[in-house]
Amino acid sequence: MSPRQMRIIYLSCEIELMYMEVPELYQKRVLVLGCGNILFGDDGFGVEVANCLNERYDLPSDVEVMDVGTGVRDILFNMVLMQGGPSKLIVVDAVDKGRRPGEVFKISLDEIPKNKVDDFSMHQMPSSNMLSELRDFCGVDVVVVACQVKRIPEEIETGLSEEVKKAIPLASELIVECLIKENG
Repeated sequence: MSPRQMRIIYLSCEIELMYMEVPELYQKRVLVLGCGNILFGDDGFGVEVANCLNERYDLPSDVEVMDVGTGVRDILFNMVLMQGGPSKLIVVDAVDKGRRPGEVFKISLDEIPKNKVDDFSMHQMPSSNMLSELRDFCGVDVVVVACQVKRIPEEIETGLSEEVKKAIPLASELIVECLIKENG
């Protein structure tokens, strides 16, 4: 699907959104989304970082931190459709990039594959494309904070590996530093 075709789909949905009340989370200046599935080991990293930020940090009132689990596509889709949503989006997720397990790093949107087969929503558009749409067409500053997984099991297995568990405070501090630099 071309960017023009995607934009047409967005525009047709915008009419519906014009008549809906905008949820508070979309009215915040910064939105932090902790992504992942806690039922599959290290994949729950983003969720745990969101929990850590909410429990241990006194964040500014214009920052919303959410555990979105596996529902990130719905949030991103709504953001693409809205005018004047958050100006900064921080997405926290677990990845396998062949690095040292537990390593925390930022990923450029240009490094994220646009055609992940397992990352399609009912609208048939990958989340990575929506992140690019937010950056390119909506002017949102998008930051992806990632952690290298040790392993993601094929069957249900709760709990993070020790390496990834130790990375939770590191990722939380990195996000807080991003917020401080922005306000600084």
